[in-house]
Amino acid sequence: MKIVTANKSHFKYADIICDTIETSARVRGTGIAKRTPEYIKKKLESGDAVIALDGIKFAGFCYIETWENKSYVVHSGLIVHPDYRNQGLAKRIKSKVFDHSKEKYPDAKIFGITTGLAVMKINYELGYKPVTFSELTRDEAFWNGCRSCKNFDILERNERKMCLCTGMLHDPKEVERKAAKEPSWEFKVKLSKLKDKIFSKKS
Repeated sequence: MKIVTANKSHFKYADIICDTIETSARVRGTGIAKRTPEYIKKKLESGDAVIALDGIKFAGFCYIETWENKSYVVHSGLIVHPDYRNQGLAKRIKSKVFDHSKEKYPDAKIFGITTGLAVMKINYELGYKPVTFSELTRDEAFWNGCRSCKNFDILERNERKMCLCTGMLHDPKEVERKAAKEPSWEFKVKLSKLKDKIFSKKS
C-alpha cells in the first residue's frame, strides 16, 4: 500500500473518488458537500491531495483546501474504499495529509468539520481540539461549499454558529507556545540527575 502526494497522473481515479465519497455519505446517512471529478482533478494537479493505492487499485483519498489567503487549511473528502476499511488506512491517510499540509502551509491553522466519530478520534490524536465554528474560517466560499449538504438548512438557521458537524482545530502557533513553556526532554533529564546528586549527598 502506497500513500503519496497526488498529481496529474492520478486523473483516472477522479470518478471513483467522487463515487466513493457520495456512496459512503449515503450509507452513513450523513450530509457531505458533493465534489465533481473536475474539482478533484484540480486538487490532484495542484498537489493538494494524497491518494492511497494498492498497486493500481484505488484505496483511499483526502484533499486540501485553503482559505483566507492560506491562513486556514482544511482536509476534505477523506475516504477509504470499502475493500480497505477497518485496516487503519483512514488514519494513515489523515496523518499523511496532515504532515503534507504542515510542510506546504506551515503557518496555517488546520481545521475540519465532521460528523464522523472515527475522524474526530483521528483528529484528536493528531493534535486537533474541538472548537466552536467562530474559531474557524469566515470565508464565505467555505461555508457556501456546504450548500450541497442535506443539513445546510440547520447551519443557516443557527447563523453558521453550529450544525450537526463538530469543528476541530490545530493551531501551530498555539503548539509552539505550549512547547516554549514546557521544559525540554533534555532539561528534564538534567534536572532529574541533579536531584539525584543532591539527595545522594544528603543521605
